[in-house]
Amino acid sequence: MATPRKHVEQITKTKFSIGGEPNPLIEDLHQATKHLSAELYSKDVHFFRYSLFLVYNAEDNEYLEGVDPSLEFVLTSRDIMGTGAPATLLIFNNEKGFSSKNIESICSVGRSTKKGNRKRGYIGEKGIGFKSVFLITAQPYIFSNGYQIRFTENPCPHCGLGYIVPEWVEGNPSLSDIKKVYDSGATLPTTTLILPLKPDKVKPVKDQLSKVHPEVLLFLSKIKCLSVREDNEDPRLNTVCAIAITSETNFVRRKNVDAESYTISLSAEENGDNSEKECSYYMWKQRFPVKEGNKVERRMDVEEWAITLAFPNQERLNRGMSSPGVYAFLPTEMVTNFPFIIHADFLLASSGETILLGDKWNQGILDCVSSAFINAFTSLVKMTEDAPVSSLSRMLAFLPLNRSSYANLNAVRESIRARLIEESIVPVEVLERFL
Repeated sequence: MATPRKHVEQITKTKFSIGGEPNPLIEDLHQATKHLSAELYSKDVHFFRYSLFLVYNAEDNEYLEGVDPSLEFVLTSRDIMGTGAPATLLIFNNEKGFSSKNIESICSVGRSTKKGNRKRGYIGEKGIGFKSVFLITAQPYIFSNGYQIRFTENPCPHCGLGYIVPEWVEGNPSLSDIKKVYDSGATLPTTTLILPLKPDKVKPVKDQLSKVHPEVLLFLSKIKCLSVREDNEDPRLNTVCAIAITSETNFVRRKNVDAESYTISLSAEENGDNSEKECSYYMWKQRFPVKEGNKVERRMDVEEWAITLAFPNQERLNRGMSSPGVYAFLPTEMVTNFPFIIHADFLLASSGETILLGDKWNQGILDCVSSAFINAFTSLVKMTEDAPVSSLSRMLAFLPLNRSSYANLNAVRESIRARLIEESIVPVEVLERFL
């Protein structure tokens, strides 16, 4: 097997005709990169959604057994790459690392190794994927499994292509330079991405990193730790609101009606404060068959909707901001006014801020939410039958008594109310409180 460096040289020689025979498909590559550039910069994506793309990628990665998957964002004003960038963002991930197939995929357009694998649990969407890094950097660097390469958005002088031509990195940065930013006494994770930021992206990146929501890990099955911090030689220059989030799942599951329930505990520590905030969530996950009339091309291989409802047992974790009520693996910006969180494989608007409310796939999911809620609520009530009355009143707090600003979600609320009347599981006076 070729060494990482030899593998990269082989790619540049055979695919991009650098020092080798002309590739008859080179013109196709030119057209593909032009299309990529047009798509990349026409997308309504601000950095917060871009940072979530990186979380998607980390969740889709593979991890060694016994490893607690983690993702770390570190922003520094040190120009460790020597590019003249005013700030650099480093992303550390303790995954297995890039394989040769991953490298070949990233040197292509539209050849994701995850494409068509929705049923296997991959959550990333087909689209710009990793190449969205070019929204904030002109030169992304990858250090993983012996590979140390960079890409540039400017056309390569040897083949005229940008974005997908790998270049082996010599000299800067040394591993010791990276360790200084990470933690000089710690072993570097397998994969490090280094993104020297474009000058006009430094403030947006800082602002959005400071807004990473503490509940971001709630519906991820792999990532257990996520942290954001800033590292400057003078700590007084740090302006990013640091946060470290961890999750722990109680895997004692109760199975019935094609559903499972479990508890997730989240803890978040902000700005180095030793006092952690904690909240546990009762989780109800139920599967429903996808109806023929709700199928869409982007999800043709998916046969079941998995809907998860999260019921917070304490005050929800937040960072002085409104708490999203709808997740599609990661948070949207939709505030529902419901005392529980809805998660499913929703199709998102291009901005990623909301789900597509007029989409038939999403409507099919929403039509099933009331059934999931009734089953979850019934399960919770049965769990507290022998508990003090105060525990039962806590269950009633999960009822969506307040109206939502979204008509589609109000329809869900009305369906829940109708089902509660039909099931006769709550007092009439409580039902009368539905506004």
